Amino acid sequence: MSAVPSPMSGEAPKRILPRRPISVPLDMMILRSGIPEALEGHSTDLSEAGVGVVVEGELAAGQQVAIELRLPNVGDSIRARALVRYQSRSQYGLVFVGLSEDQRDAIRYWILHSSPQSTNHRDFNQEQKVVVKETETPVPVVRRNPQPQRGNRNGWRWFYLLFVGVLALAGFGWWQWQRAWAELEGQTQVAETQTRVSPVIVTAERVSPETMAKRIVTKVDPVYPEAARVAGTEGLVVLDVVIAPDGSVKSLHPLSGPDLLAQSATEAVRGWKFEPYLSSGSPVEVETTIAVEFRLN
Repeated sequence: MSAVPSPMSGEAPKRILPRRPISVPLDMMILRSGIPEALEGHSTDLSEAGVGVVVEGELAAGQQVAIELRLPNVGDSIRARALVRYQSRSQYGLVFVGLSEDQRDAIRYWILHSSPQSTNHRDFNQEQKVVVKETETPVPVVRRNPQPQRGNRNGWRWFYLLFVGVLALAGFGWWQWQRAWAELEGQTQVAETQTRVSPVIVTAERVSPETMAKRIVTKVDPVYPEAARVAGTEGLVVLDVVIAPDGSVKSLHPLSGPDLLAQSATEAVRGWKFEPYLSSGSPVEVETTIAVEFRLN
């Protein structure tokens, strides 16, 4: 295993893909001494390769983190793992690891619509200006070569097809945004109705990983998958876990980590047992985060 080199402070590595400025809140999860820690911050720029962030905490070059941020005017959340590549004061440069194709498409779509002065838009305006001039001229023009006229018709056809495609993408993005907003409003209305009907909390209460780590009664160690061992795969698997009032694991799903290790971590944590968490003297259902680390040797 080779360590990631730490570039000099204030000097970012040469970027292969262009980045666009973006300033939205983001959530970050890191591992300190085997315990996951949540950090808050905001993004500064974004591309398909990585993201610039400012967080309330210190990160180290080569450190693996899990981040979540929502793209403006798109409605999609980017949940991904990343590596810290460089630092400039409180700003860090992160490189995505294992970004899915759907997430890359969402970032490309956002970059396309976040640039009001793209090259394609300038070409469209220039083509439209040329056509207007030819249309407004009442005197017939004798063309020596008919080839440019065919090229102009092809240009209009290309412009029309691309314009229809952009409208379709914009409509699809708007539909997704409206659906997500409607779901959010529906959840809010349901929560308000339940609160008015009964003061009892019907959803799982969020508890910090440190608190639940102290309440572990039975802990099952995960089995290192042979395929991951042969491939030399290691890393951190972060799970979102719902614990029933009796202390058993009710449900769980991976948030980040190598796929070869996530299944083993899920099977192990499913057998864990906790002391019941009490709220107002009664055991309640809680939700927390559990990190399982896999290291060779």
